[in-house]
Amino acid sequence: MSTTQPTVDANPKEQRLKAYLERNAADGELYFKSKFIADEVGLSPKEIGALMCKLSDAATDLEIEKWSYTSATTWRVEPA
Repeated sequence: MSTTQPTVDANPKEQRLKAYLERNAADGELYFKSKFIADEVGLSPKEIGALMCKLSDAATDLEIEKWSYTSATTWRVEPA
């Protein structure tokens, strides 16, 4: 008898950020700076930046791109 346990690919912070991105990019492109969504997501801008780099490699249902570097990184997100 074999039981399979669900695999957890992401930590709770990453899951929370990914859910936010999926919700807000559902209708098309989303552009944002980490410092402007930090309170909404409950993470620091630094945490968001680190998680965005990780998600850009791992998330298959989102296209994530560093868009601009002026004063702070702007991220572009859209459904894949």
